[in-house]
Amino acid sequence: QVQLVESGGRLVQAGDSLRLSCTASPRALWTYNVGWFRQAPGKEREFVSVISRIGGTIAYADSVKGRFAISRDFSKNIMYLQMNSLKPEDAALYYCAAGSTIDVPKDESQFEFWGQGTQVTVSS
Repeated sequence: QVQLVESGGRLVQAGDSLRLSCTASPRALWTYNVGWFRQAPGKEREFVSVISRIGGTIAYADSVKGRFAISRDFSKNIMYLQMNSLKPEDAALYYCAAGSTIDVPKDESQFEFWGQGTQVTVSS
């Protein structure tokens, strides 16, 4: 079992940068695949990024590739999502998630543990 708590979401302007954090307890993040999903009002939750527990493979959704960066700090047991050049369409509730599949997961069904989300609002 692992508890995930997201933070860092707030109102920003288009073009701004923002860093989200996901703190895990009590188990270490490196034992899981960890990722970010987001859900905008009226839309389904969608994959944003993942970093795998085996090999540290990283994947991004096409919509954020080149603008977002996922990382982990093992010493602090925290995962980050650095978001640059934010667009109004990036506005959503952002969730961090953890799972134990062998393959690098991109589907929410492959993640067993979820945080409560942190809200990102982007004004144009």
